Amino acid sequence: MIIGVIRFPGSNCDDDAFHAVHRVLGPHGMSGRMIWHKDVDLGNIDALIVPGGFSYGDYLRCGAMAAHSPIMAAVKRFAEAGGPVLGICNGFQILCEAGLLEGALIRNQSLSFICEDVNCVVEGRPTPFTWAIPAGRHIHMSIAHSEGRYVHPDVASLEQRSQVIFRYCSADGEVTDRANPNGSMGNIAGVCNSAGNVVGLMPHPERAVENLLGAGGEDGRTLFESSLAYHRGRPARVGGWQ
Repeated sequence: MIIGVIRFPGSNCDDDAFHAVHRVLGPHGMSGRMIWHKDVDLGNIDALIVPGGFSYGDYLRCGAMAAHSPIMAAVKRFAEAGGPVLGICNGFQILCEAGLLEGALIRNQSLSFICEDVNCVVEGRPTPFTWAIPAGRHIHMSIAHSEGRYVHPDVASLEQRSQVIFRYCSADGEVTDRANPNGSMGNIAGVCNSAGNVVGLMPHPERAVENLLGAGGEDGRTLFESSLAYHRGRPARVGGWQ
């Protein structure tokens, strides 16, 4: 399975994402391919990661300029054809700005940059990146953002369509105001598009793929293992879960 990772000017998590899929998951049948933002073709890939960072220095709005990069036309074609796309942090912002995901990410309620570990409960319908994670399971990852507060004009409709995929929760899996780090509506940490193949989230799964990194141990690895299970078209044992 080949996963493309886009590199924008200002990306700083592209190498981390590449490491996760190419080196950590490499022995299990996954490989990574770096894709430059000025390219106009994604090449032969099976899934795509739009990574975190500060694309174009976060000028105008976070992700606003990257959403108009030459590569984004190919990203839209890939997504419209059903290709799995994962946007992480700034990648989530880019996908919203490009119209591939609903809603927007605005300044944190505290108006401060937040860098801390968080817990998220996995819910909503299975996606290519949660295919093998049991519904209701909570996973531990880290966040690092100033503009991560998710807003949507009709959250109730989004939830009715099962497009909320990750929600901030406590260590016990309880969805509470106290567990919401940035003021996101409905504690929303990640969503998918109506087709379910495009997913965006603010926490960083690529920073939680090896125990030596701390921050959840290998909880983030389950998203990439799920994409491999999805690609192979069958459920799999992921992260010690059946």
